[in-house]
Amino acid sequence: MEWRIILLNFAYATMGVVMMFLSYRVFDWLTPQVDFPVELKQGNVAVAIFIAAIFVSIALIIGGALN
Repeated sequence: MEWRIILLNFAYATMGVVMMFLSYRVFDWLTPQVDFPVELKQGNVAVAIFIAAIFVSIALIIGGALN
């Protein structure tokens, strides 16, 4: 078994999660007029779909960059 490959995959997964979190924080910082956590607690489905779309698009970009 190649432990180097397994560790490299875990490193890429960790980097991807950290980069996704940082990307979300930057997007949240760029849109101060929308308070995403409050809107989600109020049950705003449009904001939930928007955040999901942001996560999917960021994941595709990061996944392509890490390959």
